[in-house]
Amino acid sequence: MKQFEDALAAAMGVPAKRSMPMGQVFSPVAFIADMHHQYFTQFWRAWNAALVRTFTFGTHAAIQPAGSDKRFKDEAWQETPYYDLLKQSYLLLSKQLHEMVDGAQVDDRTRLQLRFFARQYIDAISPTNFAATNPEVIRTAIETRAASLATGIQNLIEDIQKGRITRVDEKAFEVGRNLAVTPGSVVFENDLIQLIQYAPQTAQVEKTPLLIVPPCINKYYLLDLGAGNSFVEYAVAQGHQVFLISWRSAVPEIERLTWDDYLTKGPLKAIDAVCDITNVNRVHALGFCVGGTIMSCAAGVLAARGEDRLETLTLLTTMLDFSDTGDIGLLIDEGSIALREALIGNGGILPGKELAFTFGTLRANDLIWRYVVDSYLKGATPEAFDLLYWDSDSVSLPGPMYCWYTRNTYLENKIREPGRTTQCGVPIDLSKVNAPLYVLASRDDHIVPWRSAYLSKDIIGKDQRFVLAASGHVAGVINPPARNKRSHWLNDNLNCGANDWLEKAEEKPGSWWPDWDAWMKGRSTGIIPAPTLAGNSRYPIVEPAPGRYVKQKSN
Repeated sequence: MKQFEDALAAAMGVPAKRSMPMGQVFSPVAFIADMHHQYFTQFWRAWNAALVRTFTFGTHAAIQPAGSDKRFKDEAWQETPYYDLLKQSYLLLSKQLHEMVDGAQVDDRTRLQLRFFARQYIDAISPTNFAATNPEVIRTAIETRAASLATGIQNLIEDIQKGRITRVDEKAFEVGRNLAVTPGSVVFENDLIQLIQYAPQTAQVEKTPLLIVPPCINKYYLLDLGAGNSFVEYAVAQGHQVFLISWRSAVPEIERLTWDDYLTKGPLKAIDAVCDITNVNRVHALGFCVGGTIMSCAAGVLAARGEDRLETLTLLTTMLDFSDTGDIGLLIDEGSIALREALIGNGGILPGKELAFTFGTLRANDLIWRYVVDSYLKGATPEAFDLLYWDSDSVSLPGPMYCWYTRNTYLENKIREPGRTTQCGVPIDLSKVNAPLYVLASRDDHIVPWRSAYLSKDIIGKDQRFVLAASGHVAGVINPPARNKRSHWLNDNLNCGANDWLEKAEEKPGSWWPDWDAWMKGRSTGIIPAPTLAGNSRYPIVEPAPGRYVKQKSN
């Protein structure tokens, strides 16, 4: 709320940047006065409509929430005049605040920032978020004789002690018991990663192994949620030799690690180990989200060194061009990054729960306020949902690594441009990476806009294939074929813009996983008998999968 108020105050003091009718000058005071006049006029209409509805039992409210808005689903918001008027007043205020932002005489980026902060403000002050103005909360309190309120207060106290909102029954899941259960072994570790080699499930396997690089801001088991819901399990079952990096959450002894350290100790070292264990010179590499950005930069380092180590490269919901970063980019500016650099740029830790909360604000009604109401006001028990458990199991980052990443991507958008960055001591040109490229984006992704992911085809790799999955950042990726859910779009012609590509794309029912597997098999270097043992003499088994690092809690 403070961010919105500060941003609005600053915006209203900015001189007009758009042309105004001759003789007119933009006046913030006059603009706000006009907005107030419109608000009270419409509020008076809503009040009159509520009075009429009380006596006619049939007049519909003049202002209705969006069809996707689940906050006002209770019948009381429609049937009881008091709650109906309360709802309409809130929706009208929301509309006025949006119009105020849209009418501000500011540049486009500032307007987008104002819209974001306004949405946070509007979401926060919803009458559904307060016990006295939420009919469901009041009804539940009466039915339970206030036991729901007492339980809610206890839930709040426990979350204050945790420093985060509990959104899932955390006792229902355990990594290694019902999450991250695909059999395998840790065959290498350093102070940043553990490298897992998964046990083959077929008599023969692809000669060239697959190295998976998950995002370092989350635990890897999103890709191995459980039996029947695991990308890792699927890849192993299709005959791929699968290796995977498990990132360590930052602790004091690694708080000074840099972006270069993440490349050197992460995928570059993992490629060396995988090639040694499997006795090959190249790997298939797959990166997801930030893991895709890290893997791409590592590929750029290899290309600059003249090392041909990649057979193919797969990028899942990954950005290399940060021109359009969606809402999350609005939270990153010179001031915020400079502050981070001053505080943790030379050593320190960005807490995982802070990252998790930031991502939660992108969909605050679904990821924050829903749980505030259910847990603190209704005293409800959180549900058991594997994706929510994973989403709450956050990972902390070393300050120097985080500061380099945000400045060179979100703020200055350098890594897409040849020679603009030096990584691991060499100038990086992603266009020198010659591996065949498979790009997967999600149509409703609020973290990596799909049109931004589409731009990767012009930045890295050759013989590119682009596939668009239905749903969002996580659900679009984690879509096992056996469930026969959602769909994906295909179009072999990439010599066009993103919108033209989608207009001519063909929608296919079900998961994109088989398409990826077929693409990989089309670039097979042959098959060999499945190995009977994990690791080798230089890379002996350290411990069974999923390993220690993924079990360490940062929150």
